[in-house]
Amino acid sequence: MKQLFYIISLIVLLFGTNETMAQNKIEFTASSPSKVFLNTPFQLAYTINASAKDLRAPDFQFFEILAGPFESKSSSWQSINGKTSTSVSLTYTFTLLPNKTGTFKIPPASIVVDGEKVFSNEFIIKVEDEQNSPVSSSSQGTQNRGSESNVSASNTQKVTNESIFIRTIVSKSNLYEQESFLVTYKLYTLLDIAQFTDIKLPDYSGFLKQEIEQPTNKQLSAETYNGRNYGTVVLYQALLFPQRTGDIVIQKADFTALLRLRNQSQMKSIFDDFFDTYSNVEKKLIAPGARIHVNPLPIPGKPSSFSGAVGDFKMSTSISTENTKTNEPVTIKIVISGSGNMKLLKNPELKFPDSFETYDPKIENNFNVGTNGISGTKTIEYLFIPRHSGSFEIPSAELSYFDLSDKTYKTLSTPKYSINVVKGEGKEAVITNFANKEEVTEIAKDIRYIHTDKITLQNEKRPLFGSLLFWMLYIIPTIFAIILTIFIQRKIKENEDIVFVKTKRANKVAQKRLKLANKFLREGENAKFHEELMKATWSYLSDKLSIPVANLNKDNISSNMKKREINDELIDKFISILNKCEFASYAPNGGQTQMNELYDETVDVISQIEQYSKKQKK
Repeated sequence: MKQLFYIISLIVLLFGTNETMAQNKIEFTASSPSKVFLNTPFQLAYTINASAKDLRAPDFQFFEILAGPFESKSSSWQSINGKTSTSVSLTYTFTLLPNKTGTFKIPPASIVVDGEKVFSNEFIIKVEDEQNSPVSSSSQGTQNRGSESNVSASNTQKVTNESIFIRTIVSKSNLYEQESFLVTYKLYTLLDIAQFTDIKLPDYSGFLKQEIEQPTNKQLSAETYNGRNYGTVVLYQALLFPQRTGDIVIQKADFTALLRLRNQSQMKSIFDDFFDTYSNVEKKLIAPGARIHVNPLPIPGKPSSFSGAVGDFKMSTSISTENTKTNEPVTIKIVISGSGNMKLLKNPELKFPDSFETYDPKIENNFNVGTNGISGTKTIEYLFIPRHSGSFEIPSAELSYFDLSDKTYKTLSTPKYSINVVKGEGKEAVITNFANKEEVTEIAKDIRYIHTDKITLQNEKRPLFGSLLFWMLYIIPTIFAIILTIFIQRKIKENEDIVFVKTKRANKVAQKRLKLANKFLREGENAKFHEELMKATWSYLSDKLSIPVANLNKDNISSNMKKREINDELIDKFISILNKCEFASYAPNGGQTQMNELYDETVDVISQIEQYSKKQKK
């Protein structure tokens, strides 16, 4: 009986082992739509039923990788009739954009399981022109070793040169030297844009540039262009002033936009709209350049006083008084108003008599910079002091400019001023050099008499040099300069470490967003509250873990936190907050108490992470 029991046990063990081996057979499969459309994103997924690492994707040839790979992992456990079994599923998802029509074979991908390399199946994708895309929802076969899945073509967002682009708009392309024109970079989009991550503008060689300030909170406005309705917004504007003649080329500008594209569930059911998610993908946009023809200013009729002013100007002049006394100040005020290249206007040169002491003019600019150019006023005040009595004349000064309205030169003049100076209090002086305010010879004081009044003697003061105060004044600033230099060098090294800077600012950025979320909480704006709370959490994790927002997901958040030795309880709390915010975006009818608890929980978790980081630094 004992031998029979051992034989039966051995048979059961062998059958169980074979069954377990059959259940744990490794399968690594690739799945994607068998037919896609040009410039229309689609998803390609690699799935394996075991824990694996080191995915090596093949060369996707004529497919641009918009996002991915995004990793998702699931596991299950079941018990039937006393038999237990576990299963693991690991999926890597790419978002691809076809940029050429045709039929393409995608080679197998590889992944490592328990030290051994496993290969997926190869498959074929047919790319058709986007004009063949069905208008209504239609099913497309998915090649996946005998399995089928359906996607809705009508709900797929297309990323094309017609769905999002940037125009370079110049207000004038044929103009005169120093004549201003407006260059505008304007976005046209049919897609949802999260933000612009990188902007590279040309250097505008051959132009002087004056930027036009744009609102910080840009809003899309509707505009019809080439028969289609777009959402538009001005990204950048500047006034340019050409500094040379001939053809000048404005080079192209590069913009990198972070698009928010919808990822729909492959299985169509009544719950599809509820479980729709979004992916952030980067798209490089190029604004074309422009060619500007600059005409030279005409030579015939150019006055000698012309210094490059172009526009439309007026000039008014006033004097404080024409009858004054010696040693009393007099001012002449000149106000130039109009529009044009006002920042390049030169001051009219007034010539004063030699016996007037003059000072540098006081200049006040009040300019308005707008899309129509630069306008405003330039006020110049000349101060002079007559040092000798008599009658003097200040000749007229000229300002010439090129008038764009009638294409001619015009000259503005100040009036002649006759100054009558009588002797005032104090001594008259003959000034021989006003530039340095020196070499003044007093009249009738060339002989000095011996002082005969009572003389008061004082003790000789010891010089400061060599005293204790001298050395203190010398040493203390030196020590302060050394400390300041060390501090600045430390700051420079810290700022060179981009990861450190992002990690350091993570808490500050999160606190700002949390304050805005708290505002929405008090105002009862449920949807805005959950949206802002999620942004605060994602941006904090992106900076703290040094992971771009586009590459963030719950799996790499968990793995990166574990690498930083953050305990599992804090990780689970963070994941729970993200899940609650995502759920609230689909069902935003949570009560005030639940929102308060979610807000407090988010603040508490971020505070714990910051405290934990400080302990690690110590």
